[in-house]
Order: sequence, then C-alpha cells, then structure tokens
Amino acid sequence: MQASNGNFYGTTSLGGAHTLGTVFKITPKGALTTLYSFCAKRNCADGTYPLAPLIQATDGNLYGTTFYGGGGGSYGTVFRITPAGKLKTLHAFAGYPTEGYYPYSGLVQASDGNLYGTTQNGGGNYDGTVFRITTAGALTTLYSFCDLGTGYPCPDGLNPSVALIQATDGNLYGTTVYGGSGAQYFMGLGTIFDITTGGTETALYDFCTQTGCPDGDVPWSSLLQATSGMFYGMTAGGGSGGCNGGCGTVFSLSMGLRPFVETLPTSGKVGAKVVILGNNLKGTTSVSFNGTTATFHVVSATEIKTTVPTGATTGTVQVTTPGGTLNSNVVFRIP
Repeated sequence: MQASNGNFYGTTSLGGAHTLGTVFKITPKGALTTLYSFCAKRNCADGTYPLAPLIQATDGNLYGTTFYGGGGGSYGTVFRITPAGKLKTLHAFAGYPTEGYYPYSGLVQASDGNLYGTTQNGGGNYDGTVFRITTAGALTTLYSFCDLGTGYPCPDGLNPSVALIQATDGNLYGTTVYGGSGAQYFMGLGTIFDITTGGTETALYDFCTQTGCPDGDVPWSSLLQATSGMFYGMTAGGGSGGCNGGCGTVFSLSMGLRPFVETLPTSGKVGAKVVILGNNLKGTTSVSFNGTTATFHVVSATEIKTTVPTGATTGTVQVTTPGGTLNSNVVFRIP
C-alpha cells in the first residue's frame, strides 16, 4: 500500500533477520528498507508470518496482522508500526473459546475509527470470527461463525479468510470460504455476508446452491464496492470453465446502495491535486469539500480533476451532476 508520505509499505511472510517475516518500505524509485523482522522477541511474542497487506490508519501509523506467533499458543497478533519502523504488538490472540485465532487477512479502519478484521478459526465454535480492535489495542470478538445452534452446514458461513470492507451503508461486508447452504458439499461452499459494527451478522448469498456451481464456489477474495454502489468479487472454483470443478468466477452483487464518488487520495492539504472517480460525471456543475467550493475539470464521464480549496475542512466531498448529488464514500481529511 502507498502511504501518505508517498512510499510503499508491505510484508513478507518469510525472511528477515529471524526468517519469519518482515515489514518493508520501498520508495517509488525502488530503494528498499527492511523496517522490522518478526520473532525479534522471546517466544516470538511479536508474531510470525505476516500474510496480509498493511493499512494506514488516520493516525498515520500502519496496522497489520501476523498469522502465527504472539507467545503462548502462537495464535497470531495485531500490530502497529510507524512509517519509521517502530513496532508495537497490540494484541496476541488467545484462541478458542474466548477468541479467534489465525488472522489470515488484514484489517480495515471503519468510520468509527476502530479497526475490524477476521480470524480464520476459533471463536465459540472453532470456525472463525469477526473482531473489532481499537488503535490502543482493546479487542472485542463481535461474531463467531457457525454459532447459530443449527450445526453444519453453518448457514451463516465459516472460515472467513479475507479482509472486510466498509460499504457506504456503514456495514462491513465479507466472504467466508465455506459454510452456507450450498448443496454440493456438506459444509457448504462459501457465503457473502454483512455485519454491523455492533456485531449483527447476516448471510446475504450462498454459493453453489445449483448443480455444477455455475455461480462459483469458495469465494477466496475480498469484495470491492464500485462507485455504482455494486459489489464485485471472485471465487476460486465453480463457474462454467473447463477446469475440473470449474475455473472460478467474477461476480457482482447488488444491495441497492446508491452510487458515490471516490477521491484519490483520501487526504491532502490545501492546494493538493485530487482525482475524483465515479460514473456519469459529464455535465458536473459543482465540486465541494465539506461545503467549500472547489475549481474542477471534467476529464471524462468517470473522472474529475480538482484541487483542495482554501478554507476546506475535513468532511465529505460532494459532486453535483445532472443526475443528482454524489457524496464521497469516505471522509476527505485535511491534515
């Protein structure tokens, strides 16, 4: 991921000084620095095998997970690292039955400022969790999968293995690799679900409910919400391809959410250049940053170029088009 300082940050699952993974920085010109090598502490209390991408939170720090390590049962960790490389373990997972374990995926920062993620296993029924953690490290298990008292095939899903996203309705959306009522496999072959930040989970779609799984199965990818309001994702198997069991699918899901615009980047000082992406943007009559009018140039039906205007404050970017007013999906931050 590219941080606000322009450099790119990522993880390696192996290697480094202790062979168990690193966090690195690389400049746009290709100069690489290893910022941290995991298992630097006794019993690998700082974690091992960071498999997921990092995110940059609104405090400017980077946050991520490790699949193993954390001391004790070695169930994985959540960590914070500064862009300069100072790492702090925020939480080491305790495992079943109190918490999840093995956080395979990364985190998302929701509009409430908290971080949300999933564990592949653990929770009340061993089959994975959704958790919330503050940037100070206070963790709450919001939901344990396959915990509805109905047993397999776990209609709510099981084994969430990819990062959540927060959609424009404020809910978190994700997929589970297995579970649901897919009739072709006794444990089900995956679901799409949403969950509120308070922990109410709803299974939205069950994969492979038809013979041959023409809709796909095992959705091992995060969802993406496009500016049309639609969700898109992929499955690892199923579909009508010629592979044994299907070659996988690309799918869309409509939840009736309104179109919006997206800004690149999502923060900037007065005078900073900003690209606004959306649909049906031709004929736009105004662009504003939290109510402060900005000058702009419509490049195409899907792109507007603008600059952060003098007097702008942190808030929503609004674009007025012939079809109505479109709001940005996330708040634009003015440092």
